[in-house]
Amino acid sequence: MLIRPLDREVLRESFRNAKPFPFVLIEDFLDPTFAAEVAASLPSFEKAASEGHQFQRVNESKKVQLTDPAQFSEPVRRLHEALRSPAFLEDLAAISGIPHLLADEQLRGGGVHVTGPTGRLDVHADFNLIRDRGLHRRLNLLLYLNPVWEDAWGGLVELWDREVKVCHQAIAPRLNRCVIFETSDHSFHGVTPVRTPPGVARKSFAAYYYTREAPAGWDGSFHTTVFKARPDEHLRRYVLMPAERLQKNLRRVSRAAWKRVAGTREPRGH
Repeated sequence: MLIRPLDREVLRESFRNAKPFPFVLIEDFLDPTFAAEVAASLPSFEKAASEGHQFQRVNESKKVQLTDPAQFSEPVRRLHEALRSPAFLEDLAAISGIPHLLADEQLRGGGVHVTGPTGRLDVHADFNLIRDRGLHRRLNLLLYLNPVWEDAWGGLVELWDREVKVCHQAIAPRLNRCVIFETSDHSFHGVTPVRTPPGVARKSFAAYYYTREAPAGWDGSFHTTVFKARPDEHLRRYVLMPAERLQKNLRRVSRAAWKRVAGTREPRGH
């Protein structure tokens, strides 16, 4: 078996009682031989950047996503299939208590993630809905695939309280370590700056799970990714993040205005 057998009862209890929000940490998630095979097949940061989508923003930088299974190596394709199999979906439902979970066939935002030296991902809560498909985001699965990871390299995944005042968990991205957590409007998490030496990247595989049913208490609103500054990040809180939000809003207004202008133009004959 590619995914090692999971003790649903133990994991469900851990998930339910976790702080700051429901999550579970699973060591040795994959068969060790398979985990090493997947890790060895992942691209370098430079190769990933030439094939995938690279983020270079205030809140998310030097991170590449590869979401097209056609780009995956054979071991990664097998991993992808295992994480969307009916048997694993049943495990997830039993552990989380969320029925009718669906894997995202399009891997929106998921797949292979490669973050290079000086990369970062600020604290955030993820988007809550894929509107065009009517899918509510419910679970994140993050599988780390770094055979060697030094403490000095940073890159810890942090889990914060809903006010982003207290970090309850800081987990190093070591090989075959899996974190699964409930996605909600207050499941704030982020990655500390990556300080790897040249040629070394932080690598992981992300899978997100959805339901067609809305979560309890949903108010009917949609939101994109919501970024927050850590308590000591004053420059980001008061200058960098507001400036990026303003720039994004200006681009949105500009696009909307252009569409209105384009829609009023008289069609030309040929």
